[in-house]
Parts: sequence; structure tokens; C-alpha cells
Amino acid sequence: MKKSPGSEPPAGGAAQEPAHFLGHRQRLRARFAEAGGEALADYELMELLLFRALPRRDVKPLAKALIKRFGSFSEALAARPERLREIAGLGEAAIGDLKVVEAAARRLGREQLRTRQIMGSFKDVIDYCRAAMAYAEREQFRILFLDRRNALIADEVQSEGTVDHAPVYPREIVRRALELGASALVLAHNHPSGDPTPSKADIRMTEEIASVASLLGIAVHDHLIIGRNGHTSFKASGLL
Repeated sequence: MKKSPGSEPPAGGAAQEPAHFLGHRQRLRARFAEAGGEALADYELMELLLFRALPRRDVKPLAKALIKRFGSFSEALAARPERLREIAGLGEAAIGDLKVVEAAARRLGREQLRTRQIMGSFKDVIDYCRAAMAYAEREQFRILFLDRRNALIADEVQSEGTVDHAPVYPREIVRRALELGASALVLAHNHPSGDPTPSKADIRMTEEIASVASLLGIAVHDHLIIGRNGHTSFKASGLL
């Protein structure tokens, strides 16, 4: 009897079994669809992201390696591409997907702030700044420019520095506020060390910015220091 093309069993005489991880992928996707991301561990959420870029591999070991190296899902997303390339088996396609998700999360947070009065949604401001800055490996100094209704006009990184310092220029901040027609500011910078305690230099710099801004009728509502282990609000701490 003539066998039809393609009917021969694979080498070894046994039919090829489906890869063992395919069932795991289906189960993980079903859990996510039913219960959402909050029901998944960090490495499981990372697996879901890696499925697209690595469709023919068991990505659980790679997902666990990422979380172990960087500490959490958020920190892995925020890691610089050159650091992600240190992870064996993580190619450019997967790195690109991670950075797209990071950018999307920041964009979503910023758009949510635009639709409400910032000073009435303080938790949203903290959540946004944490997503944008908490896991950065260098200090960034960010400014939220607000209109008279305390709605967001613009969100800009004024400077980026080293692991423990970012240069700040009070007159440039005020000049930019005037260009945008801003009536108020929220200042924010991160401490890559993880400790959000303000330094004496942080306090002096904040006082200088507030002094220069007040001369032109621009209020500084708050200065937030963002760390991996929490945040400090100058306003809540009585420093502003």
C-alpha cells in the first residue's frame, strides 16, 4: 500500500509529541483571562510577555531569571536594554517587547493624569512617578507643569545625572513654566539607592526653586522623592 506524503513517523519510530510547555501556556493565559494580572506571580506575568517573542521555547526559566536578576516585574521592565542583554537567551525581539510595555505603562499613567486635577488625585501622581522613575538606575529630575485648575499641561524630565546626582537649574525650570503658561509645579526626582529620604541638598534646592518661582506667581505644590522602597512628599513632611 502506497503511503501518502507526510505520513511517515518521525525518526525513532514514534509520533512526535507536542512540546510540554504548550499546555502550560494555555493554562496561564486562561488564568490571566479569568482572574487578571493580580492573580499571577511576577515571573508568570513576565512569561506572558515573553510568549510572543519566543513562541517555541519554554520561557518559565527565562522569566524567573529576569525576576531574580532585577528583583521584580517592574524593575525588569525598567532595566536598560544593555543590562537586559546580559540575560542569556533574551534576544532583541523580547527586549523590544519589554520596552514597548514599559513605554505603554508610562503613556497610560500620563494620560490618566491629564484627565483629572492632579492635586485631587495624589495617589495617581505617586503611582505615575513610581512607574516612571522608581527603578531608574540614574537620578532624574522631573517636573509636572500644571494650569490654574491643577490639570497637567506637560510632564518633562529636566535633567538626568549619575546614580546619586542630577543637575537642577531653578531659573531654567521657571523659564520653561512661563513658556508653557503653567501656574504651578510638582517637582519629582528619584533616588536610585532606594531610600527616599531627602538630603540637605534636596531641601536647599527645593527652597531655591520655590523662591524663584514665587517671584513670578508660580506655586510649587510639592516635591516628591521616589525610591524603590517608598516615597517622600515635601508637603506632607512640612518641608514645603
